[in-house]
Amino acid sequence: MNDASRRARPKGDARGGWEHFRHQADIGVRGFGPDPAAAFARAATALTAVMVDPETVKPLVKVTVRCQAPDLELLLYDWLNALVYEMSARKMLFSSFAVEIFAHGQFRELRAEVWGETLRTSRHHPAVEVKGATFTELAVRQLADKHWLAQCVVDV
Repeated sequence: MNDASRRARPKGDARGGWEHFRHQADIGVRGFGPDPAAAFARAATALTAVMVDPETVKPLVKVTVRCQAPDLELLLYDWLNALVYEMSARKMLFSSFAVEIFAHGQFRELRAEVWGETLRTSRHHPAVEVKGATFTELAVRQLADKHWLAQCVVDV
């Protein structure tokens, strides 16, 4: 994990925040926000920060991501794995995330626009490659301070 990924963003600011937590040989990603969509966006920032400093990734190219799942926890799992897939297939990193979550009957649907750029190892200095999100410590819930938390462990 690089130095940038160890820095947590403040949990209680208006935008929400993100942080990492250790889990054996893997790394946990955690996002906070005023609603589930914002917490998912911050978890995505934490995902990028496992690999590189997100502030070094320019939002040059837009990619649309959609997922559907029966609950918020499985939606977070699908969302993070969709991002891992897009980063791998496109050889990109993402730094900006606009997430919307809708309820459709028994399902939750996520629609997102994510922005990033092509991975440049000479500039981004990737620390590790994320292989995927796991079900370990998977949680999406509202906290006592009314912020939402979205977290899971990612396999590196």
